[in-house]
Amino acid sequence: MLDHLDQLTVISGLQMRIALYEDMKAYKQLYELLSDGLYRFSYSMVRSAEVAEEIVSDVFIKLWQMRARLSEIDNLRVYLYTIARNCSLNYLERNADSRVIGLENLDSGAFAEGANPADLCISADLANQMRRIVQQLPPQCRLIFQLVREEGLRYKEVAAILDVSPYTVRNQLAIAIQKLGEASLLKGILFKGVAEK
Repeated sequence: MLDHLDQLTVISGLQMRIALYEDMKAYKQLYELLSDGLYRFSYSMVRSAEVAEEIVSDVFIKLWQMRARLSEIDNLRVYLYTIARNCSLNYLERNADSRVIGLENLDSGAFAEGANPADLCISADLANQMRRIVQQLPPQCRLIFQLVREEGLRYKEVAAILDVSPYTVRNQLAIAIQKLGEASLLKGILFKGVAEK
């Protein structure tokens, strides 16, 4: 898997190819690179595989429709996650029974299912214990943990996607790490690199 800087470089190159040359191959590569993460992100909010797939499709349709303006976007990955967030929240609002929907009310538990097994070199028992603890975190805290740890997003990117401050991201992530640490999980393995973001 690409590290953060390499991924941003690849995304930027694909972004320019799409913007300048309407390159369908670059569009397909961008889809392959980002669709799984966008799907997990949307699914964690809408809790429907079919709806999450539709949202990801809508995100990429919107991307293609605005391809001439892509060069104006500084961080395309954040931009696409923000579109996915808005589409997911719009879906929830349209399908709610007069409930107020906000990020703090979302159940993002399914996000933990998308963890990369190569990153977690621990036994199945510890992985299950970690998933249970992550499930018990407050929704916003859980979502932030999963975006940073499992999707590899930076604090500023998560802040932009969720429309919160980077300090909120940092604080919520600290809460998640503290809760997991209290459960005596292998801090060195699980949180390697998280504090560096």
